[in-house]
Amino acid sequence: MQKTTFAVQQMDCASEEQLVRLKLQEVSNISSLQFDLANRKLDVFHTGDYQLIFEALNSLQLDTTLIESGATDEFVPTGKDSLERKLLWQVLSINFFFFALEILMGFISNSMGLVADSLDMLADSLVYGLALFAIGGTTAKKKNIAKASGYFQIVLAIFGITEVIRRFLGFGDVPTFQMMIVISLLALIGNATSLFLLQKSKNTEAHMQASMIFTSNDVIINIGVILAGVLVFVTDSKIPDLVVGAIVFFIVARGAYRILQIAK
Repeated sequence: MQKTTFAVQQMDCASEEQLVRLKLQEVSNISSLQFDLANRKLDVFHTGDYQLIFEALNSLQLDTTLIESGATDEFVPTGKDSLERKLLWQVLSINFFFFALEILMGFISNSMGLVADSLDMLADSLVYGLALFAIGGTTAKKKNIAKASGYFQIVLAIFGITEVIRRFLGFGDVPTFQMMIVISLLALIGNATSLFLLQKSKNTEAHMQASMIFTSNDVIINIGVILAGVLVFVTDSKIPDLVVGAIVFFIVARGAYRILQIAK
């Protein structure tokens, strides 16, 4: 194992670190990266020569210079991929559980808000499942995962708006507000837990950013469904539930747009 240390003078924040990570994923002989943003240094553990690594860093135009290079026995695998996989399995399990709960309770209570949120949770579950396949993959593969996530959200948004319009035209009864509020409170706790786990990982690669955007949307949606349940109680009308349903799918579409921007 070789350890090569570079000074990267313009690498002073997390965005430059991620830029370097993405670029160096194209170099096959790298085993691990260790960043020291405070001192603007990068240690690269690799096999073979460091020349391709140096060329890749230079292409970023971050004022990179070589400090030293030589054999080392201090390298210890970071286990990052294993930790990321565990994290994704955790949030996938949370989202799929609440998808099943919300879609069942949504149909029982006749709540479009709960049904809409359940479909969004299903989208999240599929995204996390797809992201599991991206771990350790190439940058292009990870961006393709993010694109698939974004396009899937667009499909859900179209379906949801269609259903909201159908119910505005007179189909469906007034939903059960108690069930809307209780189930959404439980889902809010689940989504807040998922968001905490994702943010704690401090991973800003495209497929993980997509996951955080999905979960942030869910927290907003849960709050909206709770408020709609309160308004259904006050007005004895299905209109608040349909309004929040329409808003949910607007948020879904907006999230899809942001994800597609990340994946460019």
